[in-house]
Amino acid sequence: MAFALKGKRVWVAGHRGMVGGAIVRRLEGEGCEILKATHAELDLTRQADVEAWMAKNKPEAVFIAAAVVGGILANDTRPVDFLTDNLAIQNNIIATAHKVDVEKLMFLGSSCIYPRLAPQPMAENTFLTGPLEPTNQWYAIAKISGIMQCQAYRRQFGRDYISGMPTNLYGPGDNFDLMSSHVLPALMVKAHRAKLADDKSMVLWGSGKPLREFLYVDDLADACVFLMKNYSGEEHVNIGFGSDVTIRELAETVAEVVGFKGALSYDSTKPDGMPKKLLDSAKLNAMGWTPKVGLREGIAKAYAWYLKNAA
Repeated sequence: MAFALKGKRVWVAGHRGMVGGAIVRRLEGEGCEILKATHAELDLTRQADVEAWMAKNKPEAVFIAAAVVGGILANDTRPVDFLTDNLAIQNNIIATAHKVDVEKLMFLGSSCIYPRLAPQPMAENTFLTGPLEPTNQWYAIAKISGIMQCQAYRRQFGRDYISGMPTNLYGPGDNFDLMSSHVLPALMVKAHRAKLADDKSMVLWGSGKPLREFLYVDDLADACVFLMKNYSGEEHVNIGFGSDVTIRELAETVAEVVGFKGALSYDSTKPDGMPKKLLDSAKLNAMGWTPKVGLREGIAKAYAWYLKNAA
């Protein structure tokens, strides 16, 4: 039977982030009470604090959208943050959810959990079948641990804890800091600044050849709520758009939306990361969910948000 959110106390951990903010927007139409806690109110890396907060607020359902995230540069230069902090955050929430009898919990992972050279598109059953991509293995290990932890609580205690694996995300609330952002918002900032400076060209990392899939964050939030209501299983579920583009094609689309007219050049001395990352979302699609926002439309929405809130 479907899990009803109406009337439930639902905690979105990480509500100020891009993903958490989108889940909050999506939940506003579900008739539930949305619980939130800022970092000033609750440090998720401190177990005692998490236990006290959850015991007091008594969530009945939990979305774990809180995490330390970033692109290749951030992962490569801050491995301790990406491994240790993420392990602490998810362990504290999942373990405490069991202690306070949370009815249902959804953990959000990342497509980097799959092997660097996994068959494409990457289906759920390629999990743990090969070596990880070295540039973000610290983050991947933490996310793998979160999936396994949900499975462990399901097996040992019968807990209805599920995991969703989003592809690359973008949209309102994204991180536009060039030192720690992912590729799409980084391209948007670079193109915007190059346009303002009337630059004749823009230099981008890598060869431009890697293939990446991108999902608008409000589509992800819709999928998360769909799974929370309709899915109960040990295996994680991929949440993707269904097709990919080269980084070169992505950069050209971003430049077009932003209005940058100059040339694009590529610094091949910089790392590309995985050659291709496309999720096989057939399992989710077969349940009846598909995305609604196309890439160009989503980039235009994200750029409008950036101009209003971050530029």
